[in-house]
Amino acid sequence: MSWQAWATVAIIVLAMALFASEKVRIDLVALMMLAALVILGIVSPLDALSGFSNEATVTVAAMFALSMGIERSGALEPLIRLLSRIRQPWLLTLAMMLAIAPIGAFVKNIALVATFLPLALRVCQRTHTSPARVLMPMAYAAQMGGVCTLIGTSSNLLADSLARKHHLQGFGVFEFAPLGVVLAVVGITYLMLVGRWLLPRHVDAEQPVQADVGKYVTELEVTADSALIGQSIAAAKLGEKYGVYPLELLRGEKRMWSPHSQEIAEGDVLLVRGDWDKIEDFQHRAGLRNAPESRYVKDRERSRVMIELMVAPASPVEGRRFAETGIGWRYDAVVLAIHRRGQVLRDKLSDVGLAVGDVLLALVDEDALANLRNDEAFIVLSERDEAHRTPRKAFYAVGIMLAVVVVSGMRWLPIPIAAICGAVAMALTGCFGRKDVYEGMDWKIIILLGAILPLGMAIDKTGLSHTLVQLGLGVVGSHGPLAALLMVYLLTALLTELMGHNPSVVLMVGIAASVAGAMHVDPRPFVVAVAFAAATSFATPVGYPT
Repeated sequence: MSWQAWATVAIIVLAMALFASEKVRIDLVALMMLAALVILGIVSPLDALSGFSNEATVTVAAMFALSMGIERSGALEPLIRLLSRIRQPWLLTLAMMLAIAPIGAFVKNIALVATFLPLALRVCQRTHTSPARVLMPMAYAAQMGGVCTLIGTSSNLLADSLARKHHLQGFGVFEFAPLGVVLAVVGITYLMLVGRWLLPRHVDAEQPVQADVGKYVTELEVTADSALIGQSIAAAKLGEKYGVYPLELLRGEKRMWSPHSQEIAEGDVLLVRGDWDKIEDFQHRAGLRNAPESRYVKDRERSRVMIELMVAPASPVEGRRFAETGIGWRYDAVVLAIHRRGQVLRDKLSDVGLAVGDVLLALVDEDALANLRNDEAFIVLSERDEAHRTPRKAFYAVGIMLAVVVVSGMRWLPIPIAAICGAVAMALTGCFGRKDVYEGMDWKIIILLGAILPLGMAIDKTGLSHTLVQLGLGVVGSHGPLAALLMVYLLTALLTELMGHNPSVVLMVGIAASVAGAMHVDPRPFVVAVAFAAATSFATPVGYPT
């Protein structure tokens, strides 16, 4: 092999190590690979930039926008309300998989799972069930549904684009469906009959599981017009009348730990616990206001939304006080309440040290909400502001998505053009804010795709692809095409667990097509094997991080 081929191998091995370590962002690793290939002269600057104009990159970006429209228009809310009536965890798991799998064929998996996450967590909390028994099957169903269509996953789109680059016939929108549906049916059956018994049944109290959503401890300030002034807390009967329970009364710097006999005065701050709906009702009926908002929000004219945030696993804010996280000034956010696995947090809310799984109720600047969704430190569980979720916008979002699927499926327009037109239509009809199309985009994936595509060119240009094909044929060539197909599938699956699904597709599509060409068989099944292996690698979070 030439020195360029050896250099490409070294770059790939180093990238695999960085991808697997998860210590460096995947998009940064891809950009480092791209820079190394250009500096060493393995690919030209023009080829290095070609990935960002590739139709797969453009289509994935447009599909992100379409998924955002489905999510933010509230199109899935009727289904969520229907599923919320289910009380048994096993039945909810089955129902959610049956609902998520077909939707996942068209909607971005991460957005889909995030939409159903609060419902799953509430049921787990109510039944004292480990969230893993519901969340893992839910994530797997989204992945299995995604492989049923060409637009369901970015790796399918990438495989199709690379196949065209190798002069193969492209795939139709539903061409993966026969095999994908079989996979989904078998997978869901396995998860219900076998897989669910391999997952923990009950919540481990020692683990920071994010299973508690809905009950909060918050501070409410007594206003001059409050109906509580002059009453003792015991006489006010807050639990009986409002369904909230007083924990403390704060008067200036003084904290009263047993406040039931204290007479309530203007300016007092009540620390209460309860469901947020009841806390809101109590606040309005009793003439109170959110104490954190009254202290910290300076510009009350700006539009704000109330959201539930969960501290994400491996979050950089773990162990830090809310005031130190930076989201206060970055997103103009004010924490109103914190819930931690049933524990009553009696400290000043902004001074609480955060832990993985904490659920925060916060007021956030509406214009900054899209950026907050992309913050890896937190997971946005739900929004309390339903102003932007109307039946009309949900109808528009579903109609536009169906139009994109029909137009691209009938090949009336190329998929990238149909998806772009659909994204524009959703923006014009208000399915998402005009700023959201940029702020809510998952740029990490877009940059990864654009930067990783030239790696495939480097493998071809340096002769590395030819060398690897000859090595593979030397091992399985005498055993026929099926053995070669199995080798391609297993190698792709292994690479996916180490590098992620998109990089493995870039590495393997050209090799798979060359193997098929050398054996004088149709290359398209080999490309399908690469796409399916990349999209259904469940062994590690690196493989497919839904």
